[in-house]
Amino acid sequence: MTRPLTIAIDGPAAAGKGTLAKRVAQHYGLPYLDTGLLYRAVGKLAAEAGGDLDDAEAMAAIAARLDTSHLDDGTLRGHEAGELASRVAVHPKVRDALTAFQRGFATSEAGAVLDGRDIGTVICPEAQVKIFVTASAEVRARRRTDELLAKGRDVDYARILAEVKERDARDAGRSVAPLRPADDAHLLDTSELGIEAAFRAACDVIDRSLANPDDD
Repeated sequence: MTRPLTIAIDGPAAAGKGTLAKRVAQHYGLPYLDTGLLYRAVGKLAAEAGGDLDDAEAMAAIAARLDTSHLDDGTLRGHEAGELASRVAVHPKVRDALTAFQRGFATSEAGAVLDGRDIGTVICPEAQVKIFVTASAEVRARRRTDELLAKGRDVDYARILAEVKERDARDAGRSVAPLRPADDAHLLDTSELGIEAAFRAACDVIDRSLANPDDD
């Protein structure tokens, strides 16, 4: 019996992995989970409650109570929520609480596309296809700046670039599930690619992997 198709898409902030993952899920008819929303929801709930984001036990308790209804908050995709997510994600107990949620989604009989920072390395190491989406820090900072300017926000590119680099260092340097490509992940640099070109490149990778599973 053929097991359901699981596609893991990882990468740093503003590399385009979320948009790409949604397109891929729609194209292949698979359920989609933006795993970063889980951590954003924990961080936002903690901040709203006046909690200490450095308190691992308190953050783990919030993570254990999380359910899918908490993921419908549109503000979770904002820059501030992203910063909160990176802070709570350093706690091993928070990751333990959310790992089960993600793995349950990934093992659905319908298959799944998950995007995040440790899908291919920790959550779904047996995924049939793993893609690590990246782009230079400068390109990602420009994308984030343009996105915020389009929303009427007053932002400074230099500040955004500094935050991107700081977050990269924090995510890559954490002791638990650091941001890195899985050994068998396909690297996709979107620095010079628009979403359509990136989508076509991702589909090429997926189709080749499914046609030649023993080559990976």
